[in-house]
Amino acid sequence: MTSANPHGAPRLESLSGRGVFFLAVAAGVATSTSYIVQPELTRIAADLGASLASTSTAAGLPVLGYMFGLALLVPLVDLLPARQLVSVQLAVLSLSLALAAIATNVYAFGAALLCSGLCASTGAQMSTLAGKHSPTETRGRALGSVTAGISAGVLLGRAVGGGLADGIGWRAMLVIVAGACLVCAAGSRVILPGAAQRGAQPYLATLVAMPRLLRTSPELSVAAVSGALWFFAFSLIWMGLSLALAMPPLNLSPTVIGLYSLAGVAGIVATRVAGQLADRFGSRLVVFAGLALALACTLAMAPALSFAPLMLLALALFDTGLFAAQVANQRRVLNIDPLQPARFNSVYMVVYFMGGSLGTAFAGPIVSYFGWPAAAVTAVFALAAAGALYLMREPRRAGSGLSPRSEQGSG
Repeated sequence: MTSANPHGAPRLESLSGRGVFFLAVAAGVATSTSYIVQPELTRIAADLGASLASTSTAAGLPVLGYMFGLALLVPLVDLLPARQLVSVQLAVLSLSLALAAIATNVYAFGAALLCSGLCASTGAQMSTLAGKHSPTETRGRALGSVTAGISAGVLLGRAVGGGLADGIGWRAMLVIVAGACLVCAAGSRVILPGAAQRGAQPYLATLVAMPRLLRTSPELSVAAVSGALWFFAFSLIWMGLSLALAMPPLNLSPTVIGLYSLAGVAGIVATRVAGQLADRFGSRLVVFAGLALALACTLAMAPALSFAPLMLLALALFDTGLFAAQVANQRRVLNIDPLQPARFNSVYMVVYFMGGSLGTAFAGPIVSYFGWPAAAVTAVFALAAAGALYLMREPRRAGSGLSPRSEQGSG
């Protein structure tokens, strides 16, 4: 149900605590589907009669689909009832995983995974919904909860997928995860808001206008580019570390290297706390604090590759800082237009993931040719640039064309 606020603007139906919790769980389940097959690529390649290279390419298609989903599907949050939108996407995600489970060749397997990645972007829709349907004073906390779910999906997807596949086979694992998505689809029909939003511009007009938002909305451009810079640093550190640990002189096994990812649990815990702090003190303060912590930890990691205790502690705090910055930054983006935030969040997430993709791509050459310290120093420069951009390009409201409400609670 919608109502009117004292200023005459419509107020959207609010999510209950149960609704926010459901979004966090469902977002985690949906996001995890892009990673669950990665530990079993050798076995999947053998079952499909395909090369490991082609199977690895197929396993990477969900990420590509996810990027398309961020651009094409997230804006639908402003156009369709949440109950209808999320339930349909989760149902199609479930069907895609089931089709991947019965695939007999790598082409069908890859096509099904591409579709699953497209629908897995509903996790980003859910973070938008959490901000859109939460009061300003609790928006950060709700967003932090859903972001924690997404982070858990990324972190645990490989572990859960690998564990289930080892026990019952990769095909049965996909069927079970498909069933979990179907359960979430049914839950969304009951828990999420069902009212249609009025006044949003048509879908195609929204897509056409989205690229211009980076030019016409200084607040969005600053948030998106700075976010891309620190996601570049995040991806560079984690991919670079995996490569450096596997190379001489350490030559660690994949299992031992995988244990380093457990340091990311601290970041998951930090997201909800960061959202609460952003609600109380404003987004900018939390972003700067998170970036400062991440930068200090990156400097500490540069000489610490061979000293596991320091590296693990620095990684945990590094993730904590950047996860906190991400929650606060995204909260600020959602506050630009609280009634129609999806188009802003869609643009933000596309630019953000572009930064992460570049970080992943650059990690290999930097570590291979210049070593781990060079990767850490490069990440330091990216983090410093993100902080400087945030500091120097504080958006001016006058003449920006932004809603006066965008500053409310944005910090």
